[in-house]
Amino acid sequence: MMKPTALPLAVLPVLLLLSDSSEALDSYRYLHVTIDTPWSIFLFLLVGIFAPFILMAVLVWRYSGRKTPESSEAKPPEQPEP
Repeated sequence: MMKPTALPLAVLPVLLLLSDSSEALDSYRYLHVTIDTPWSIFLFLLVGIFAPFILMAVLVWRYSGRKTPESSEAKPPEQPEP
């Protein structure tokens, strides 16, 4: 287990003094949030959600013409009646 040192605690006040508070206020403008942002997020997630379904449909269509192996065509064993 690592032993905590005092160096990070000494660096933190220096970093706080050097930082400019106006950067936090301008973060909204920095992110370039517009009215189109929710639509961009929606379309990105839409593609991410529907891509597996599209891939599944393509794979089912591609492999639908193949024959099944001989072992899967065999009838399952009959169960005795209780």
